[in-house]
Amino acid sequence: MPLLQVRECPEDLYRKITARARRENRTIAQQVVVLLEKSLGQEQSNRERRRAVLDRIGTREAAAGADGIDDVALIREGRDR
Repeated sequence: MPLLQVRECPEDLYRKITARARRENRTIAQQVVVLLEKSLGQEQSNRERRRAVLDRIGTREAAAGADGIDDVALIREGRDR
């Protein structure tokens, strides 16, 4: 995961972030990530975004002719290589 380091953060801003992190039972780093996500309009959690993607995948239809594919034959062909 990428590292973000902020230098010369104003003291009052740091105190506010620390206080909010403490209230919400988060580390300062976790709280900063939450604040950045909200400010950038990315308010869905990673779990919610993954669930939405999986739901979209689940509603997709298989390509024409996909029903005739023999899974066992494909696995055996891959192992024989």
